[in-house]
Amino acid sequence: MKVKIKLFDQTLPLPEYKSDGAAALDLYSRLATTINPGEVVQVPLNVALQVPEGYFVLLSARSSLYKKGLMMANGIGIGDYDYRGNEDEYQAALYNFSQKAVQIEKGERLVQIIILKREKITLEKLTVFGAHNRGGFGSTGSK
Repeated sequence: MKVKIKLFDQTLPLPEYKSDGAAALDLYSRLATTINPGEVVQVPLNVALQVPEGYFVLLSARSSLYKKGLMMANGIGIGDYDYRGNEDEYQAALYNFSQKAVQIEKGERLVQIIILKREKITLEKLTVFGAHNRGGFGSTGSK
C-alpha cells in the first residue's frame, strides 16, 4: 500500500519500522518541549498523511512511553481518511502522570501508527437480544 506523506521538518527521518517484525511505524516529536506533572501537551509528530480511501490511521503509545511518566491522554488516536490536508499534522496528546517534569527532545520516538482497513457498518436497532447474559463487565474472573 502506498501512503502519501508530508514532513513538516525535513531534518527529521521518515517514520519507519524498527524491526522486520514490527507492526507499526514510529513517529518523531517535531519539537522539544517540557510536560509538567498533571499536564497534557499536544506534541506535533511531524507528519501529514494521505491514506488510501477506505483506510484509517491508528495512533498508539510506544510500549516504552510509560517509562517517561507519560501516556496518551486519549488512550489511542484515530486519523480518519479525510484528515489529509496540507496542514493536518498528526499530534499526540501526552499526559504526564509522574511527579516530575518530563523533557521531550526533538526527534524522540513517542508514538506509533498502524494503517488499517475501515469497514463501514450498518446498525440494526433491537429492544431485546436473544442471547443469555454473561454476568456483566469482568464476569469471567481474573485467572
